[in-house]
Amino acid sequence: MEDKTFTISVYSENNVGLLNRISGIFLKRHINILSLNVSESEIENVSRFIIVVNTTEKWVQNIVGQIEKQIEVIKAFYHTDEETIFLENALFKIASSLLFDEKQIQNIIKESQSTIVTVSRDFFVISKSGRRSEIEELYEKFKPYGIMQFVRSGRISVSKQKMEISSLLETFK
Repeated sequence: MEDKTFTISVYSENNVGLLNRISGIFLKRHINILSLNVSESEIENVSRFIIVVNTTEKWVQNIVGQIEKQIEVIKAFYHTDEETIFLENALFKIASSLLFDEKQIQNIIKESQSTIVTVSRDFFVISKSGRRSEIEELYEKFKPYGIMQFVRSGRISVSKQKMEISSLLETFK
């Protein structure tokens, strides 16, 4: 089996220590987490972890099985990139003088479909949502001008298929 990128979705109660135990599952298997995002889910009082890994399907099945053994975990799913719709977000902080002195900066912003979030005397901040490759491309375009700060979020995703998590939770009521 060959390594592929998988997105693991974990629905859980929001308890202290769960993230540590989940990351330990990956650590024991020497599998690097490429991206991690935790947020509220579509279900009240239920959190959703989005974990991105590059491994074989056999390993991801084992990992999902181990994650589901955690008491707070309600259900875990895994999907390939083809089975999900996903984005990342990034913020770029750049010196304000460049916005007015370098005409190319305005073109880069417009062509990349980025948004200026704020402008101050010393800096401006640009927001970009998209695939990792789009954000990396924008980074490379801004790099020669000097990036004061850069941050990229973990992947956020939804599956193309219906996940039966809401129906599953109904059985617990």
